[in-house]
Amino acid sequence: MKLPILIVLHQETSSPGRVGNALRLLGYSLDIRRPRFGDPLPDTMEGHAGAAIFGGPMSANDADDFVRREIDWLAVPVREQAPFLGICLGAQMLARQLGTRVYSHPEGHAEVGYYPIRPTPAGLAMCGSWPDQVYQWHREGFDLPDGAELLAEGDSFPVQAFSYGGAAYALQFHPEVTHAMMHRWTVRGHERTLQPGARPRAAHFADRAAYDYANQAWLADFLKCWLRQDHREE
Repeated sequence: MKLPILIVLHQETSSPGRVGNALRLLGYSLDIRRPRFGDPLPDTMEGHAGAAIFGGPMSANDADDFVRREIDWLAVPVREQAPFLGICLGAQMLARQLGTRVYSHPEGHAEVGYYPIRPTPAGLAMCGSWPDQVYQWHREGFDLPDGAELLAEGDSFPVQAFSYGGAAYALQFHPEVTHAMMHRWTVRGHERTLQPGARPRAAHFADRAAYDYANQAWLADFLKCWLRQDHREE
Protein backbone atom coordinates (compact mmCIF):
# COMPACT_ATOMS: atom_id res chain seq x y z
CA MET A 1 0.00 0.00 0.00
CA LYS A 2 1.38 3.39 -0.97
CA LEU A 3 1.98 6.03 1.63
CA PRO A 4 -0.08 9.23 1.24
CA ILE A 5 1.10 12.48 -0.32
CA LEU A 6 1.12 15.45 2.06
CA ILE A 7 -0.77 18.35 0.46
CA VAL A 8 -0.37 21.87 1.92
CA LEU A 9 -3.04 24.42 0.97
CA HIS A 10 -3.45 28.05 2.01
CA GLN A 11 -7.12 29.00 1.80
CA GLU A 12 -10.30 27.37 3.10
CA THR A 13 -11.59 26.85 -0.45
CA SER A 14 -8.25 25.82 -2.01
CA SER A 15 -8.01 22.55 -3.91
CA PRO A 16 -5.09 20.49 -5.27
CA GLY A 17 -7.09 20.40 -8.50
CA ARG A 18 -5.66 18.43 -11.37
CA VAL A 19 -2.48 17.57 -9.46
CA GLY A 20 -4.58 15.91 -6.76
CA ASN A 21 -6.63 14.04 -9.35
CA ALA A 22 -3.49 12.82 -11.12
CA LEU A 23 -1.91 11.65 -7.85
CA ARG A 24 -5.05 9.69 -6.96
CA LEU A 25 -4.92 8.03 -10.39
CA LEU A 26 -1.37 6.96 -9.56
CA GLY A 27 -2.71 5.25 -6.45
CA TYR A 28 -1.87 7.82 -3.77
CA SER A 29 -4.22 9.12 -1.11
CA LEU A 30 -3.94 12.78 -0.10
CA ASP A 31 -3.23 14.03 3.42
CA ILE A 32 -4.52 17.61 3.07
CA ARG A 33 -3.39 20.13 5.67
CA ARG A 34 -3.80 23.87 6.04
CA PRO A 35 -1.14 25.21 8.45
CA ARG A 36 -2.59 28.70 8.06
CA PHE A 37 -5.62 27.45 10.01
CA GLY A 38 -3.71 25.48 12.64
CA ASP A 39 -2.93 22.12 11.01
CA PRO A 40 0.49 20.76 12.05
CA LEU A 41 3.23 19.61 9.69
CA PRO A 42 5.10 16.36 10.38
CA ASP A 43 8.54 16.22 11.99
CA THR A 44 9.64 13.66 9.42
CA MET A 45 8.56 12.49 5.98
CA GLU A 46 8.67 8.82 7.01
CA GLY A 47 4.87 8.58 6.92
CA HIS A 48 4.46 10.18 3.48
CA ALA A 49 5.50 9.29 -0.05
CA GLY A 50 6.04 12.96 -0.84
CA ALA A 51 4.78 16.47 -0.14
CA ALA A 52 3.48 19.36 -2.21
CA ILE A 53 2.92 22.99 -1.19
CA PHE A 54 0.51 24.87 -3.43
CA GLY A 55 -0.08 28.55 -4.15
CA GLY A 56 -1.98 31.37 -2.49
CA PRO A 57 -2.42 35.15 -2.59
CA MET A 58 0.24 35.71 0.06
CA SER A 59 3.99 36.18 -0.52
CA ALA A 60 6.91 34.06 0.64
CA ASN A 61 8.30 37.39 1.92
CA ASP A 62 5.35 37.94 4.27
CA ALA A 63 6.00 37.96 8.02
CA ASP A 64 2.94 35.81 8.89
CA ASP A 65 3.77 33.00 11.30
CA PHE A 66 2.41 30.26 9.02
CA VAL A 67 4.53 31.49 6.09
CA ARG A 68 7.68 31.38 8.22
CA ARG A 69 6.73 27.96 9.63
CA GLU A 70 6.23 26.47 6.17
CA ILE A 71 9.52 27.84 4.87
CA ASP A 72 11.33 26.51 7.94
CA TRP A 73 9.55 23.14 7.66
CA LEU A 74 10.87 22.65 4.13
CA ALA A 75 14.19 21.76 5.74
CA VAL A 76 12.56 18.39 6.57
CA PRO A 77 11.95 17.05 3.03
CA VAL A 78 15.15 18.70 1.77
CA ARG A 79 17.23 17.08 4.51
CA GLU A 80 15.57 13.68 4.08
CA GLN A 81 15.67 13.93 0.27
CA ALA A 82 11.97 13.10 0.20
CA PRO A 83 9.99 13.98 -2.95
CA PHE A 84 8.79 17.58 -2.64
CA LEU A 85 6.91 19.72 -5.14
CA GLY A 86 6.41 23.47 -4.73
CA ILE A 87 3.87 25.20 -6.96
CA CYS A 88 3.98 29.02 -7.30
CA LEU A 89 3.99 30.16 -3.64
CA GLY A 90 5.29 26.71 -2.69
CA ALA A 91 8.12 27.13 -5.21
CA GLN A 92 8.93 30.55 -3.80
CA MET A 93 8.98 29.09 -0.28
CA LEU A 94 11.45 26.44 -1.42
CA ALA A 95 13.60 29.16 -2.98
CA ARG A 96 13.61 31.04 0.33
CA GLN A 97 14.47 27.87 2.28
CA LEU A 98 17.41 27.33 -0.09
CA GLY A 99 18.69 30.83 0.57
CA THR A 100 17.74 32.82 -2.51
CA ARG A 101 15.51 35.84 -2.95
CA VAL A 102 11.86 36.17 -3.95
CA TYR A 103 11.12 39.50 -5.63
CA SER A 104 8.71 41.51 -7.76
CA HIS A 105 9.43 42.20 -11.41
CA PRO A 106 11.56 45.37 -11.64
CA GLU A 107 9.02 46.96 -14.01
CA GLY A 108 5.99 45.79 -12.04
CA HIS A 109 4.96 43.13 -14.54
CA ALA A 110 2.84 40.12 -13.61
CA GLU A 111 2.22 36.80 -15.33
CA VAL A 112 -1.52 36.10 -15.20
CA GLY A 113 -2.72 33.80 -17.97
CA TYR A 114 -0.76 31.61 -20.39
CA TYR A 115 2.91 32.37 -21.14
CA PRO A 116 5.67 30.52 -23.00
CA ILE A 117 8.35 28.54 -21.20
CA ARG A 118 11.46 26.81 -22.55
CA PRO A 119 12.76 23.58 -21.01
CA THR A 120 16.50 23.35 -20.50
CA PRO A 121 18.50 20.22 -21.41
CA ALA A 122 18.17 19.18 -17.75
CA GLY A 123 14.41 19.66 -17.93
CA LEU A 124 14.16 17.56 -21.07
CA ALA A 125 16.27 14.84 -19.46
CA MET A 126 13.98 14.80 -16.43
CA CYS A 127 10.70 14.82 -18.38
CA GLY A 128 10.98 14.68 -22.15
CA SER A 129 8.01 16.69 -23.42
CA TRP A 130 7.16 20.08 -21.86
CA PRO A 131 4.22 22.28 -22.88
CA ASP A 132 4.98 25.38 -24.95
CA GLN A 133 2.72 27.58 -22.80
CA VAL A 134 1.70 27.20 -19.16
CA TYR A 135 -0.85 28.86 -16.88
CA GLN A 136 0.54 31.51 -14.55
CA TRP A 137 -0.88 33.56 -11.69
CA HIS A 138 1.90 35.50 -9.96
CA ARG A 139 3.65 38.84 -9.66
CA GLU A 140 6.79 37.66 -7.89
CA GLY A 141 9.60 35.39 -9.01
CA PHE A 142 12.84 34.01 -7.63
CA ASP A 143 16.48 33.50 -8.49
CA LEU A 144 17.94 30.04 -9.04
CA PRO A 145 19.22 28.79 -5.66
CA ASP A 146 22.85 27.75 -5.31
CA GLY A 147 23.16 24.06 -6.12
CA ALA A 148 19.82 23.91 -7.93
CA GLU A 149 19.36 22.84 -11.54
CA LEU A 150 17.30 25.00 -13.90
CA LEU A 151 14.61 22.92 -15.66
CA ALA A 152 12.61 25.58 -17.51
CA GLU A 153 12.99 29.28 -18.18
CA GLY A 154 10.74 32.15 -19.22
CA ASP A 155 10.93 35.75 -20.38
CA SER A 156 9.66 38.16 -17.71
CA PHE A 157 10.50 35.71 -14.91
CA PRO A 158 13.53 33.69 -16.05
CA VAL A 159 13.36 30.85 -13.49
CA GLN A 160 10.21 28.83 -14.19
CA ALA A 161 11.20 25.41 -12.81
CA PHE A 162 14.15 23.97 -10.93
CA SER A 163 15.19 20.85 -9.05
CA TYR A 164 17.36 20.53 -5.97
CA GLY A 165 19.05 17.49 -4.50
CA GLY A 166 17.35 15.07 -6.87
CA ALA A 167 14.00 15.05 -5.06
CA ALA A 168 12.79 18.65 -4.54
CA TYR A 169 11.12 20.41 -7.48
CA ALA A 170 9.75 23.92 -7.92
CA LEU A 171 7.28 25.12 -10.56
CA GLN A 172 6.47 28.83 -10.90
CA PHE A 173 3.36 27.99 -12.95
CA HIS A 174 0.07 26.25 -12.10
CA PRO A 175 -0.42 22.79 -13.66
CA GLU A 176 -3.16 22.05 -11.11
CA VAL A 177 -5.69 24.54 -12.49
CA THR A 178 -8.95 23.02 -13.74
CA HIS A 179 -11.52 24.77 -15.90
CA ALA A 180 -13.67 25.44 -12.82
CA MET A 181 -10.69 26.84 -10.90
CA MET A 182 -9.89 29.17 -13.78
CA HIS A 183 -13.45 30.52 -13.69
CA ARG A 184 -13.18 31.07 -9.93
CA TRP A 185 -9.75 32.72 -10.03
CA THR A 186 -10.59 35.09 -12.89
CA VAL A 187 -13.80 36.20 -11.18
CA ARG A 188 -12.62 36.51 -7.57
CA GLY A 189 -9.20 37.81 -8.62
CA HIS A 190 -10.31 39.86 -11.61
CA GLU A 191 -8.10 42.77 -10.56
CA ARG A 192 -5.06 40.56 -11.14
CA THR A 193 -5.92 40.40 -14.85
CA LEU A 194 -5.55 44.20 -15.02
CA GLN A 195 -1.89 44.27 -13.90
CA PRO A 196 0.88 45.20 -16.35
CA GLY A 197 1.69 42.20 -18.51
CA ALA A 198 -1.38 40.20 -17.44
CA ARG A 199 -3.68 38.59 -20.01
CA PRO A 200 -7.34 39.69 -20.19
CA ARG A 201 -9.86 37.20 -18.82
CA ALA A 202 -11.16 36.09 -22.24
CA ALA A 203 -7.64 35.14 -23.31
CA HIS A 204 -7.32 32.71 -20.39
CA PHE A 205 -10.10 30.53 -21.78
CA ALA A 206 -9.16 30.91 -25.44
CA ASP A 207 -5.58 29.90 -24.63
CA ARG A 208 -6.76 27.02 -22.44
CA ALA A 209 -8.53 25.52 -25.44
CA ALA A 210 -5.25 25.66 -27.37
CA TYR A 211 -2.77 24.60 -24.69
CA ASP A 212 -4.53 22.54 -22.04
CA TYR A 213 -4.19 19.12 -23.66
CA ALA A 214 -0.39 19.41 -23.76
CA ASN A 215 -0.34 20.62 -20.14
CA GLN A 216 -2.47 17.72 -18.95
CA ALA A 217 -0.30 15.14 -20.74
CA TRP A 218 2.89 16.72 -19.41
CA LEU A 219 1.60 16.76 -15.83
CA ALA A 220 0.90 13.02 -15.85
CA ASP A 221 4.46 12.33 -17.04
CA PHE A 222 6.03 14.89 -14.71
CA LEU A 223 4.41 13.48 -11.57
CA LYS A 224 5.61 9.98 -12.44
CA CYS A 225 9.14 11.34 -12.93
CA TRP A 226 8.92 13.35 -9.69
CA LEU A 227 7.95 10.26 -7.67
CA ARG A 228 10.20 7.80 -9.46
CA GLN A 229 12.68 7.65 -6.56
CA ASP A 230 9.96 6.93 -4.03
CA HIS A 231 10.17 3.33 -2.84
CA ARG A 232 8.80 3.93 0.65
CA GLU A 233 5.64 1.86 0.75
CA GLU A 234 4.03 0.17 3.70
